Amino acid sequence: MTTPSPTDAPVDMQEAVALLHAEGYTEDFNIVGTRVPCPKCGTEHAPSQLLVDRFFRFEGESDPADESIVFGVRCPSCGAKGVLVSPYGPDADPEVMQQLTLLTRNG
Repeated sequence: MTTPSPTDAPVDMQEAVALLHAEGYTEDFNIVGTRVPCPKCGTEHAPSQLLVDRFFRFEGESDPADESIVFGVRCPSCGAKGVLVSPYGPDADPEVMQQLTLLTRNG
C-alpha cells in the first residue's frame, strides 16, 4: 500500500477522490452490512478480502464529525478499481467502523 509524500498529499476528501479517479479508481465501492459488493461484477466480499492500494485519512480541524477516510481498492474477483469513502471517528456508525478496521488491516 502506498501513500503520497507530504508535498503531494491531497488536502481534503474531494482531492483524494479526484486523485484516485485520475489513477483509474473509477468504481464506487460501499460497505453494505458486513459485505462490500463489487459495482462491476456484483461479487460480494468481506472487507478483509478487498485489495487496498492507497488510503487517505482526513481529520476535521474543528469538528470531529468531519473525519473521513478514502480508500483506493481493487476487487479480488474481477480486478475492478474503485473508491470507498467513509466517515470515521466518534460519530461514525460502530458497525461500519468495525468493517473499516478489517479493511485497513488487509492493506
